[in-house]
Amino acid sequence: MRKIYHLSSCSTCQKIIKEINPDSSVELQDIKQENIDSETLDWIKEKVGSYEALFSKRAMKYRSMGLNEIQLSEQDFRKYILEEYTFLKRPFMVVNEEVFIGNSKKVVEAAVKAFQK
Repeated sequence: MRKIYHLSSCSTCQKIIKEINPDSSVELQDIKQENIDSETLDWIKEKVGSYEALFSKRAMKYRSMGLNEIQLSEQDFRKYILEEYTFLKRPFMVVNEEVFIGNSKKVVEAAVKAFQK
């Protein structure tokens, strides 16, 4: 699988996609239009170790829903990601068996290399 989960309205996501310069074999999925499905989320969780690692605590809804004030379980993280696209860290990139999450310089550099292989 060669896929980038992104938000089309996110300038950071768009900058990273431009840097990766994906060819036609790479599928782009705007998570606002089509959120990640449960099967893919579970597969990715196995790669990274937890749903919490995939959960964006920077999302505006995290605070507005009061989630920052309660202890969330792994199942809570999974539920919220599947219910609301904004809770999935982005961009989220998959190259075969490798998974890249977020927009740190180190992650983006590794993703660019992986997509160029």
